[in-house]
Amino acid sequence: MSAAPPSEHELIQRARLGDEDAFAELVMLHADRVYAALRRFGLGQDEADEVAQEVFLRAWRGLARFEERAQFSTWLYRIAFNEAQRQRSRRALPRAEADPVGEDPIVALPDSPELGPEAQSLSREFEQVLDRALAQLPAQWRDAVVLRDIDGLSTEEAAQIVGVRQAAFKSRLHRGRMRLVALLKPYVTLEEA
Repeated sequence: MSAAPPSEHELIQRARLGDEDAFAELVMLHADRVYAALRRFGLGQDEADEVAQEVFLRAWRGLARFEERAQFSTWLYRIAFNEAQRQRSRRALPRAEADPVGEDPIVALPDSPELGPEAQSLSREFEQVLDRALAQLPAQWRDAVVLRDIDGLSTEEAAQIVGVRQAAFKSRLHRGRMRLVALLKPYVTLEEA
């Protein structure tokens, strides 16, 4: 019988002691979500690749300061959010539009075996529409929607990551949701009950 894989807590403890392999396992567990969050925070593919490396480098260097009061993923999101903010502030011009049509969507959801080819294609098309709509939101609103609605963090966790009180975060989230609904309205039909 093979041993159970180590828990995230065990990997963190080993990494704190300098075990690079344990930290590499933590990176593998979280790399896709961190990269996807960076893309949804408005970074291009190359930027997100570069910033994701910086996120994990900062996490490695700061691991001794991680107190485990929050989940490791929440701590990584905080680092990713800060690094995305830094990257966005370095830009000469703000990003005006989403990635050109034909590029891979920001978040590639795995194809569901239950969905047929037509449904899978529609799902990918909607991801691209969603990505373009998110790119049109002001950064604060987009960040709130991404953290809460797309990445599924609690309001408390997301507010901590962004560094604002929950009431301010809820306001940003509400505004972002309302604008996103308006942007997506031409693509979504609702049946009346």
